Parts: sequence; C-alpha cells; structure tokens
Amino acid sequence: MENPLLLFPQLNISASKDKSYYKVMKSMIKEEPHKASKPGAKQKRNRLSLLLQKPEFHESDHLGKPGNLTKAASVSPEEAVKWGESFDKLLSEKAGLDAFTKFLKTEFSEENIEFWIACEDYKKSKTAHELLPKAKTIFETFIQKDAPKEVNLDFHTKEATSQNIHQPLITTFDAAQNTVYRLMEQDSYPRFLRSDPYLNLVKGRSPSRPTLRRRSRSFTVNDFQGVRPDFTIW
Repeated sequence: MENPLLLFPQLNISASKDKSYYKVMKSMIKEEPHKASKPGAKQKRNRLSLLLQKPEFHESDHLGKPGNLTKAASVSPEEAVKWGESFDKLLSEKAGLDAFTKFLKTEFSEENIEFWIACEDYKKSKTAHELLPKAKTIFETFIQKDAPKEVNLDFHTKEATSQNIHQPLITTFDAAQNTVYRLMEQDSYPRFLRSDPYLNLVKGRSPSRPTLRRRSRSFTVNDFQGVRPDFTIW
C-alpha cells in the first residue's frame, strides 16, 4: 500500500518546518476542487480512509512516535517538579508543553492546547497584512460552528470573536484564548499532575505508554465562574 503521507503531503506537518502553520492547517480543512477530478484521486482517498479506520493508526496518532516518548524520558525530576508550580510554568517550557499536549491527546481534547498555541503565534504577527489570513484560519479551524477542532466557548465570547473576524486586531482572540486557558488550568492541568506519566517523570522513571480514555464530561465556562486565574503568561 502506498504511503498516505506521500499521497497527501499536507498531512505530514513535521516534514517541512518552513511551511506556515496556517497554510498546513488550511489545507487540512479544505481540499482544492481540482484535485478530486484527477484520475485515481477518489481511489487514493478511499485507500486512505480504510487506513484511518485501522486501530493502530489512531493509536500512533494519539500517543506519538516512540522517539517522542524517549525524549520525554530525558526530562529531569527537578524540571518535572517545577511544572507543578503553576500552569504558566508548564506552558512556558517546551518539554512541559509537549508533555501536556501528549496528555490531552490521550483525553481527546488536544484542540484546546492547539488553539492556545495558534493564538500565541497569531499575536506574533509583524504586520496587519498577516492578521486577516491567520485570523480566518483560526476561526474556521477552532471557533465557527462545526469547526473540525471546535473549542468550547460561551455564546458571548464566540459572538464577539465572530463579529471581529473580518477586521481582525492583534487582540481579536484574547477573550477566547483566556477562556480556553482557564478551562485547561482548572480541568486538564490538575488531572495531568495526577497522571502516571507525569508522576513517573517526577520520580525519575521512564514514562509508561499512556492509556487513551474519553473525557468524563464536557466542561463549560459556567463550571469555573468566579475563578480568576493569573494570566501572567501574556
């Protein structure tokens, strides 16, 4: 069977670090119409669809490659302990961010950290000309109704963000990003600190293969009303 990454190079995000995050993300959302008309394109998509249905494909997708787990094992217990000091501390260190992202994948909630990372990158835009295409991609990927990686936002925040998307500012996604940050800090972060992979790192053990599990329930902003986390990372 042909390698699906050769058939669909846009899926191989890590293969070319020079490619823009937004070009890759957008290519995953919308397929160019003319591609479907090419001979054999439909057959190739069918073969990829069958591959995606195999359990081993999804397992490797959520757990990451063995090399990534080996890399996580190089984290010192002292460094891992610091991640427990605050959520800001965890996200500010690349190894901590990577470990937390892997944990969210086991809970099928990685869209939250991916949205947060996309917003951080968005705020690094150098010119106003860069904002519109980036804002459109973030909105279509994470915020609009039935987006492929839709994050959980309250109605007011989603509406306010939607109204500003056509003339985006550097602060367009701040409210939505803060909301998702708070949900992760109050919900996912405590569970991460109690997880076996994290506790093994603290104890200096090699991380075991995590077990995939569904989220126990869907959290909303109302679950954390009255909580005022410190968003010093911004």
